[in-house]
Amino acid sequence: MLVKEQYDNYEDFCRRYKPEAPANFNFAYDFLDKADPDKLALVHLDDDGNRREFTYGFFQERSARLANALMAKGVKKGDRVMLVLYRRVEYWTVMLAMHRIGALPIPSPSLLTRKDITQRVNYAGISAIICEDSICERVDEAKGDCEGLKIFVQVDGETNDGWLGYEALLAEGDASCPRTDATPCGSDPMVIFFSSGTTGLPKMVMHTFDYPCSHFTTGAHWHDLEDGDLHLTLSDTGWAKSVWGKFYGQWMAGGAVFVWDFRGKFEPAELLRIMAENKITTFCAPPTVYRFLVREELTKYDLSGLRHCTTAGELLNDSVFHAWQKAFDMPIYEGYGQTETTLQVGTFKFMTPKPGSIGKPVPGWDIALLDEEGNEVPQGEEGEICIRIDKPVLGLFDSYMDEPEKTAAVKFDGWYHTGDKAWADEDGYLWFMGRTDDLIKSSGYRIGPFEVESALVAHEAVIEAAVTGVPDDVRGQLVKATVVLAPGYEGNEELTKALQAFVRELTAPYKYPRIIEYVSELPKTISGKIKRKDIREADLKKMA
Repeated sequence: MLVKEQYDNYEDFCRRYKPEAPANFNFAYDFLDKADPDKLALVHLDDDGNRREFTYGFFQERSARLANALMAKGVKKGDRVMLVLYRRVEYWTVMLAMHRIGALPIPSPSLLTRKDITQRVNYAGISAIICEDSICERVDEAKGDCEGLKIFVQVDGETNDGWLGYEALLAEGDASCPRTDATPCGSDPMVIFFSSGTTGLPKMVMHTFDYPCSHFTTGAHWHDLEDGDLHLTLSDTGWAKSVWGKFYGQWMAGGAVFVWDFRGKFEPAELLRIMAENKITTFCAPPTVYRFLVREELTKYDLSGLRHCTTAGELLNDSVFHAWQKAFDMPIYEGYGQTETTLQVGTFKFMTPKPGSIGKPVPGWDIALLDEEGNEVPQGEEGEICIRIDKPVLGLFDSYMDEPEKTAAVKFDGWYHTGDKAWADEDGYLWFMGRTDDLIKSSGYRIGPFEVESALVAHEAVIEAAVTGVPDDVRGQLVKATVVLAPGYEGNEELTKALQAFVRELTAPYKYPRIIEYVSELPKTISGKIKRKDIREADLKKMA
């Protein structure tokens, strides 16, 4: 159905690669059911070191049984179903069953509180929930305030009162679930992701059944997967990144997905050991993970099977890029996208990566950097990343579900406005600056937080940093860094001066942080994004 071709360079890629979705596409029927049932689809490693392999035939049968069983319980096309599952095999089975039914899965993180569950269930009109046994108590506490929530399915553990046991339910379903004229496809709603929103309730990002096809670009070209490869994306299943790197594109490219289902604290040495022992061939993780990995003794691990690495979610600093390349003789290829999109900007193997650059626009995404009046900015000047939408864009979200006014606020005048800022260099590479409200205006300069953060974390004393602006009568704003130190370092005046001097050497002198605050941890969303707004608000309260 989808064939990976080889490209000589970026211009050749843009000229010949045309992402598209077949007519009336439904991933469960048009990819899964047509796949070789004996081919390896997924390798799962649990916290106890148990390794299991699963074929496409496993998912064909189990998803059909679950779809039939859920429909018999009243789940139907258009229903919204919350999934709170760890990195476990049932996640893939449930998602595929939802695609067969046409019910809309809403993957959600396990860190949701009772209040979060109540808000999201009512906000989204959720009628069923499928979750871990460890989440059931929170759901039971919340369900009295959730009138529309009718069906409860528990995965693992002794089944609680009022809950359906997952395995017992699965046994009730028939293994045949043929396609019919009513089967959802194409432009029908397929999945909802809650955005990770740093303020207020997150928005409901809805994608249609054509959406998985855009991830072929992610799997085949950005992850560079070949038939038989084993790919590891280190992502939780509660977010859109899980289907970026653990599902549609990797399978369509012919690779198998490797899942490390760790439940406790992330241990970088353990990840390296697992990658070596399981001969991972391609790998994707956020820059924070790479920063922890390069602090390990990398020569201890045989990663000879690894041939391609990618990163997204924040900017990768130079020191990590070069440390990784020196250790494994391979670069890290950056990329950029949102919950509302698939990969829209990237660096590919036929391009020379520039550390800190997110790359160039992906074919199928007509991208421009616009100013506040909607005009394209000159090369080298900052602008908002905007996507032309005067014709359909494969991979772009359909809408913010049930909220047309929020959709209209970002889709207007023929463009989708991402709310992210970047600038382009002389070679056409884009350099991400941050959200529009994260930019700092100091003495007439506009400073993006990422470049300063990247310089800070390149210092051996710094594990994490968040850069914000604080009001100043003279400069308008001062650059402030909130820093988490590595073990063995003490936040004092001497270290502050050393960090300031270090940043001045790596960036333009006016960008260095004039204020540095040392903290034990940074405020983050449950998806792990730094909440710079919380830092700014806390600073304003202190100043008041």
